Amino acid sequence: MSKVPYIKPVLSYTDQLNQLKQRGLLIEDEAKANHLLEVISYYRLSGYWYPLLADKKNHKFKLDATFNTAFKLYCFDRELRQMVLAELEKIEVAIRAKMTHVLSQKHGAFWFKDSQLFSDPLKHANALSKIGEEFNRSDEDFIKAFKIKYSDPWPPSWMTSEITSFGSLSMLYKNLKPGKEKRDIAHYFGLPDSVFETWLHSIVYLRNVCAHHTRLWNRAMSIRPQAPRSPRKPWLNNTNVSNNRTYFILSMINYLLKTVNPKNTFRTRFKNLLGKYPNVDYKAIGFPKNWEQEPLWQQPN
Repeated sequence: MSKVPYIKPVLSYTDQLNQLKQRGLLIEDEAKANHLLEVISYYRLSGYWYPLLADKKNHKFKLDATFNTAFKLYCFDRELRQMVLAELEKIEVAIRAKMTHVLSQKHGAFWFKDSQLFSDPLKHANALSKIGEEFNRSDEDFIKAFKIKYSDPWPPSWMTSEITSFGSLSMLYKNLKPGKEKRDIAHYFGLPDSVFETWLHSIVYLRNVCAHHTRLWNRAMSIRPQAPRSPRKPWLNNTNVSNNRTYFILSMINYLLKTVNPKNTFRTRFKNLLGKYPNVDYKAIGFPKNWEQEPLWQQPN
């Protein structure tokens, strides 16, 4: 198919509302809808009224489609992202702490500099370059104090890991040569190292999705984390679930929290969120019919 120039006109907020009405969307409160178009944007909201289209090619809405229904989907998605982001913070901090401790105990405070510990020298050099950039532009007080007091070009790993992006940390782990330390880090979280690698990559991807406020609820992920074959804790009995849907990602978070925060309330809060938005189709998130019967998603005794 040959490419064509983009010629769609720029529409005023009034014209945007009129276009929606012409396509069959019921606008319950035009003043509220106009305000939401201003502060959220037509394009961002369009991802939430897309499921309400009866004819997606010609942009014709179902007979009962309303603006408020789409906005509630947006609100659900926003709350879901906020919930996920809060849990990812706890998981990321725990992974940083475990990596730093295990590798420092075995290889010293500056293990991340040792190219002999890594499989691909070029990838290690690239990761080290990114960490160096993060170190040089950091305005953290502990980094400023280190630069004043010490002559070393790098701070020890427990300082460095605090200013290193989780993406760079993920790449360092992936590039580590197979060995006891790599396995020990993954086993602490109840996973084999090969699976843990893919979960770290997924966490980086998921964090970016949430941080940039893009759709999560019905997203088809561009990454496919591996499912553990012999998990050390309750996982999913249903092996037919897709590993690129939100359900799988949320199950990953739930699984990791069993180590990071055993008394967490993530499951309860997620179920409450679904109850708050009863119109949300859990199947669109990739949830199977009997998902609540999974041991992973049940409350501990």
